Amino acid sequence: MNRFKTSKFKNTTPRIAKKDEWISDVSAGSFSSQGNRIKASSKLVAFNTDQAGGGLVGLTSVTPGSNGQRTVAQISCHADLVTDMDFSPFDAGLLATCSADEMVKLWHLCDPEQEQPSSPEVTLRPGQGRLELLHFHPTSSGLLAVGAARSPLIWDTSRQDAPLAALEQHGDQLHSLSWKQDGSLLASSSKDKMLRVFDPRAQLTPVQSAKSLQNNKDSRILWAKDDLLVTTGFDMMRGREVRLWDSRKLSSSVNSVSLSSSSGIVIPLFDEDTGLLLLSGMGDSGIDCFEVSSSEPFLSQVSHCLTDNSTRGVAMVPKTALDVMSCEVMRVLQLTNSCIVPISYQVPRKHSGQEFHEDLYPDTVGTTPAMSAEEWWQGGNQQVEKVSLHPDKRPKPAAKQTPGKKESDQPRGCSTSSSPLTTPSSSSSAAPSRSPSSTSGLSSGFVPSPSQSSKNIQSLLGTASKFRHIQGVVMHRDTHITNIRNLNLTTPGECDGFCVNSQRVAVPLAISGGQIAVFERSEPGRLPDTALPTIQNSVNVADMCWDPFDPHTLAVAGEDAKIRVWRVPKGGLKETITDPELIVQGHTEKIYSIKYHPLASGLLVSSSYDLTVRLWNLETGEQVRLLTGHQDQVFGMAWSPDGKLLATVCKDGKVRIYDPRKSTAPVQEGAGPEGHRGARVVWVCEGKYLLVSGFDSRSERGVYLFSAEALSSGPIASTFVNVSPSTLIPFYDPDTRVVILTGKGDTRVYVYELVPEDPYFIECSSFNSSEPHKGLVFLPKTECNVRDVEIAVGLMLTKTSIEPVAFRVPRVKKEFFQDDVYTDTAVWWEPALAASAWLSGSNGQHRKISLKPKDMTPVSEAPKEAPVRKYLPSSVYLEEKTDEQKKDELLSAMVAKLGNMDDPLPQESFEGVDEDEWDD
Repeated sequence: MNRFKTSKFKNTTPRIAKKDEWISDVSAGSFSSQGNRIKASSKLVAFNTDQAGGGLVGLTSVTPGSNGQRTVAQISCHADLVTDMDFSPFDAGLLATCSADEMVKLWHLCDPEQEQPSSPEVTLRPGQGRLELLHFHPTSSGLLAVGAARSPLIWDTSRQDAPLAALEQHGDQLHSLSWKQDGSLLASSSKDKMLRVFDPRAQLTPVQSAKSLQNNKDSRILWAKDDLLVTTGFDMMRGREVRLWDSRKLSSSVNSVSLSSSSGIVIPLFDEDTGLLLLSGMGDSGIDCFEVSSSEPFLSQVSHCLTDNSTRGVAMVPKTALDVMSCEVMRVLQLTNSCIVPISYQVPRKHSGQEFHEDLYPDTVGTTPAMSAEEWWQGGNQQVEKVSLHPDKRPKPAAKQTPGKKESDQPRGCSTSSSPLTTPSSSSSAAPSRSPSSTSGLSSGFVPSPSQSSKNIQSLLGTASKFRHIQGVVMHRDTHITNIRNLNLTTPGECDGFCVNSQRVAVPLAISGGQIAVFERSEPGRLPDTALPTIQNSVNVADMCWDPFDPHTLAVAGEDAKIRVWRVPKGGLKETITDPELIVQGHTEKIYSIKYHPLASGLLVSSSYDLTVRLWNLETGEQVRLLTGHQDQVFGMAWSPDGKLLATVCKDGKVRIYDPRKSTAPVQEGAGPEGHRGARVVWVCEGKYLLVSGFDSRSERGVYLFSAEALSSGPIASTFVNVSPSTLIPFYDPDTRVVILTGKGDTRVYVYELVPEDPYFIECSSFNSSEPHKGLVFLPKTECNVRDVEIAVGLMLTKTSIEPVAFRVPRVKKEFFQDDVYTDTAVWWEPALAASAWLSGSNGQHRKISLKPKDMTPVSEAPKEAPVRKYLPSSVYLEEKTDEQKKDELLSAMVAKLGNMDDPLPQESFEGVDEDEWDD
């Protein structure tokens, strides 16, 4: 008789909000990820936005403000696409995000009208590549299920070093994860067509699994009533379908319903209290509602809602945020390209709006965690206490109060419940304090009040950098060198892949005889299909570099342990060159890398498989020093800015500093990166520190900072980037203290500002190339266009082209010379002394020049503009005026009415970025 039972929700009706209630100012875009792209707590709504490559998260409130409108803010969460996000079920302001940058971050958010945090509460680095999925545990505080490419991970956020469990790897890409409502089991679906149910505390392998899906296209899985599972996906004919499964027997489905034919995945949302299942297809304009029951007919359709816009994502609002007096039993938020549309599901009842209909609202799960992550991991099974939705019975949480402030003074919208990062039973597992080195963005809606001084604003923002919003821009195609053929893509890891100077580019070719192509920067464009003149090095290239003081001289290290010095004619290669100017030899095995001295002309250092580092005087062609002490392969070398010391990083796990004129043994030695895949070293902060890029023992790429005076003390700071096989190659600009890092084969370029005190690393905006590049090498500072506030210009090598990339600092008053960015720069393209003078003990230094063009005024001397009221005689208004004149006069009058313009607000003197740059 169950099939004839009448459901109280069978007449549930969807009601689309009026257009003036939609949340506008949204730019959702279209991303490739497994997440739902929008999530809601009882107070806040977070959603993907296509700004800044998807690394930003949009934020707004569930309910409109007193003016009936909602503020939409943006938070810079990650340096790459935010693939998924989830609000804590126990804290309406705690948002977890994961990203293609391979990190998970937890954020404590406030009302969108308030200032948002600049750094996450917690950062997790699973180190398993791009992360796709993220789900808070339904009963335990601070517990997360994280979906990497093929493996679900269980994390206790109070223990950031490693996950509690890494579950069995799936046969293909992970599509979806879902916790059972009681928190005991975790279900997954995958591209390998398998459904799996895990008990993470009992075993890492699934307790139930079956190859049940008919198609390997995208699928979603969700726990429904009791032991039932809901999946959405595609059948064998690529038609969309929804299926119901018994989690104890996954070999065959309990029921299935075919849906409309489309290529977009169907996102399921389930409300346990009502048993209602919502299905919204990506790219569709319709939302279906089904009722799920534990017996026949299992799935019965309730309604079909047709919206005005196609769906980019969909989220369900928690029960505690519903208007229960209007018999609203569900509310979903439909994310579209340009807005968020609230859709309310209501049960038609008499006296709706006047009475609370208790039969529609059973007690629902509350917001107090049942246990800590540790208690759950030890076997606890307590359930979250349920609360009534009756308006008169709802608990009123006590607001967190800042000392010295009344409750009414607290920021509206900030979380008031206990943080899930702290356990109910112990304070020892509280979340760590915010890292001062993190520089993730603030809400663009934050505007300082006129009474705040710049010092107060700085204290609000925390540690920030003037280069924080640096932009990497590929220059116009007219500047590219294209149609490069036979490029050598297998240069050793110690080689940058190619080398450049202010006039030309040298690129090794995959042609027998170790040929090198030389391209003139003054002649961009498409290269001819015919053969080009080359340098015939006769053996494969191990490394090469231009003489910093002579743009015509190229030194090439070959695999035959010889260094050949080539002379490129003025105007470039017009014919093939076969005879080098000089050949030096002394190494007994293949050479790793070569570096010119930064001050002395004709001085070159080389490292080799014979575990020696040798110094050459190219003026005489002789070896002048042989440095020893390395126990394994030398990964990288770097001269100090004053040219006195040489630093090396070695595969034996050591960083060493040599004073070649005083000793052949290292004068300092310390522990370097643990990984053995490769490393680079560069001197930073006026030579007081060494920056080393390398790998840790888990093959995660990291950047380490060492004090040059206390190398044996180990790194004083470090930051980790991601897991990738290529070594990060650092470029350091001493004028700005900005370091730019990327690896061969990467698509992303990382940017940090270095400061000689805590937090040492200040992360800035990164640059993403459209395809993996083969190298990025930088030009002299004089190649920067100061009118566009460029602080670095590099050349990016791709499979077939060389493309200039400019790194620019957004500024408002570009008509002025930004003298806070451009200090006098060293003329490092001129030698300070000869090799023989340096070897005999002399030291020198480069002279410095200003980069300021003669026709530009420094921004520090720019006149302070204060608006002046304009009083026009009445006779002017009697004359006939154009519409444009009337518009200007009206605007001037409005500005004058707004306040005392003779006393400008403090923020008018602040330097900032263009208004349209905030979207980046």
